[in-house]
Amino acid sequence: MSRIGKMQIPVPQGVSVDFDGTVVTVKGPKGTLTQTIAAKNIGVEKADGFISVTRKTDAKEVKAMHGLYRMLIANMVTGVVTPFVRTLIIKGVGYKASVTNNKLVMNIGLSHPVEFVAPEGITLACTDPTTVTVTGISKELVGQTAATIRAKKPVEPYHNYGIRYSDEKVVKKEGKTAGKK
Repeated sequence: MSRIGKMQIPVPQGVSVDFDGTVVTVKGPKGTLTQTIAAKNIGVEKADGFISVTRKTDAKEVKAMHGLYRMLIANMVTGVVTPFVRTLIIKGVGYKASVTNNKLVMNIGLSHPVEFVAPEGITLACTDPTTVTVTGISKELVGQTAATIRAKKPVEPYHNYGIRYSDEKVVKKEGKTAGKK
């Protein structure tokens, strides 16, 4: 049995989990999330304040989905209590960002400002002109939004200019050395 799949998910106070056929709905103080379970042989059981994800067969495809759906449900339970946060750092001469009405405007070395409108359920904030914080209850949506913003100006390896995650390590390449004495 999957090590991750067999672990139970504790349900905190104020969170309700409903399983209706193939749809899991998690409601909490921060919002509501739903997830469709595509695998037919995966079941969800709720008992004594814990959620268990079970599989009915040992087929290879079902084994692969067992841990996945357990982790998706666990992330939903965590997200409706404490939102997920991803921080981006903008580095470069004259590079900056600002947020107005959940619309991110970035000056990142192009001839025009780059605008990004946050999807529903995502909150953008700039603590300073070079730091962007992406917050939301869906871990998947927070990660995808941060990746989309980062893709607007990937880190350039020679000067390390661009947009990076706050916990990302970027290795700076050495420039050309031919002809120098």
